Amino acid sequence: MNRYPLWQYVLILVIVVLGVIYALPNLYGEDPAVEISASHATGKVDAQTVSQAKQILARADLPYKSAALEPQVVILRFANTTVQLRARDLLQQVLGDNYTVALDLLPATPLWLRWLHAEPMYLGLDLRGGVHFLLQVDMASAIKKAEQNYVDDIANTLRKKDARYLSVTRPDSGGILIRFRTAKERDHGQNVISKTFPELVLADQQQPREYDILAKLGPQALAEKRKFALEQNITSLRNRVNELGVAEPIIQQEGSNRIVVELPGVQDIAKAKEILGRTATLEVMMVDDQHSLAAAVAGQVPPGDKIYYDRHGHPILLKNRVIYSGDDIVDAAAGIDQQQGGAVVNITLDSRAAAINQRITGENVGRRMAVVYIEIRHETVLDSAGKPVLDKNGRAVKKAVRIERVITAPVIRQQLGARFEISGMENSEQARNLALLLRAGALAAPVEIIEERTVGPSLGADNIRRGFHSTWIGFAAIAVFMSAYYLLFGMVSVIALAVNVVLLIALLSVLQATLTLPGMAGIALTVGMAIDANVLINERIREELRNGNTPQASIKTGYERAFGTILDSNVTALIAGLALFMFGSGAVRGFAVVLCLGILTSMFSSVVGSRALVNLMYGSRRRLERISIGNTAWK
Repeated sequence: MNRYPLWQYVLILVIVVLGVIYALPNLYGEDPAVEISASHATGKVDAQTVSQAKQILARADLPYKSAALEPQVVILRFANTTVQLRARDLLQQVLGDNYTVALDLLPATPLWLRWLHAEPMYLGLDLRGGVHFLLQVDMASAIKKAEQNYVDDIANTLRKKDARYLSVTRPDSGGILIRFRTAKERDHGQNVISKTFPELVLADQQQPREYDILAKLGPQALAEKRKFALEQNITSLRNRVNELGVAEPIIQQEGSNRIVVELPGVQDIAKAKEILGRTATLEVMMVDDQHSLAAAVAGQVPPGDKIYYDRHGHPILLKNRVIYSGDDIVDAAAGIDQQQGGAVVNITLDSRAAAINQRITGENVGRRMAVVYIEIRHETVLDSAGKPVLDKNGRAVKKAVRIERVITAPVIRQQLGARFEISGMENSEQARNLALLLRAGALAAPVEIIEERTVGPSLGADNIRRGFHSTWIGFAAIAVFMSAYYLLFGMVSVIALAVNVVLLIALLSVLQATLTLPGMAGIALTVGMAIDANVLINERIREELRNGNTPQASIKTGYERAFGTILDSNVTALIAGLALFMFGSGAVRGFAVVLCLGILTSMFSSVVGSRALVNLMYGSRRRLERISIGNTAWK
């Protein structure tokens, strides 16, 4: 009556054994590590790099646990963070700009478990330590950039359609202002713009000129530009974080104009903050050598020109037309000038920009071409007394400052193509940071760090210790109660509960889920919820015994009739967990994942697992006279 076929026992045993194996890596902790990777896409690391790193550490008498070559990266493991930090600084100094040396924390999983692809769960910021940033995207700058792009597009379109116009500019108040000489030219131009750019809303301007048109982005186009800016910023930030070597970062949207960035295990917080918050790109323009620089500095700037300054403060007159920008760069790597020895950045352009570069440089051999470095910084606004100006919420008011500096303006000696180098870097660190920002991609709009929260590794370890203590204390209390109240059946319930915890941890590890403090609360809650199923089963069996049924029939009926109630309660809890996952964010979703997986594992362990144990104990005896469930032995 109470028997499973042999294959079912074997299947349950295999599941439990696999659960134990894939839960084991979480017991081994992590090793402080250093990762060495090539600093650009065309570089590589190999066995020689491993040997070189070992020799550098040996000469400095820095011990390491292991050194291994993995795909595209060299991994060096250390016993503590002190040696790790010293090793990182030394390796970066000796290896130079051809390599990126990043800090990391890697699982200390034994080799035999790694062969089975058994890896521990990722730990979230509150458990592992690290840094949390809340970034606000400057949507006004994104719209301004989009409108500026329309200026050239509209002008080119009007020329192609033989539509006469005076000028196409972007006024400080926003929009795109198109000026015409006559009403006829205005009407023709308006018709061309309406057909070519349907996303723009056109309005006649009575002031200051009668035949002006002001074009603005429509509501739908504005929403799309804002969405694009947010998505591109998230992608660029993720690329930058990957450059830092952070395992399992959290980068997600919050609200309509904010991005949450959590970097678990990051130790170089100052560098992370600098890399995330900077908005840098390059623009390449031609130098205007045909007009007087002195007259331009005196205020007579020729139309279509603009005055820039180099790093020494010297003015330089450029044609205000961007030939190509950082958006056209597909690779950037810091290097050393083989002739003069200074730091340079080696640039690789995409096919479109390469063709433009080849045409422009071929037509302008002997003239100068300038590379302009552009960065957006947010500076605190100060009052007349030099104190920060505060907003209504008590936060310091910040303003965006656009920094434009000519890095270099060399003479074009020959026709250039897809590859060239930028000189004029102050040092190798500046070249390395610029290459990183260009590789990661420019931000679509500036971002401002409005909230920063740091969790130290010691605090994270304390959270882990407290979380596991609370779980095990709850488990122990449940085990004592169940064993005392239900005797042997209570012990079976405790074993099923232990299997449930193991399977839950194994499943989280296999899925490579990120465990946070709310997730640990979910594990503790799962322990409490999972035992409910066994309580229902045990009480149902006792009820059948009181009604005079035989022990074998009571066991069978108890499990069968309790299953419906158990299923209903778990399905409703699962629905609530799925709702939390779908509509929640951050910590709420982490809790929901653990809750949903815990419900699934508890259904298996409480119903199938405990039934298998009871069948093994009592199912082999056809004439069962006594079972131990409750304060007395039932006959």
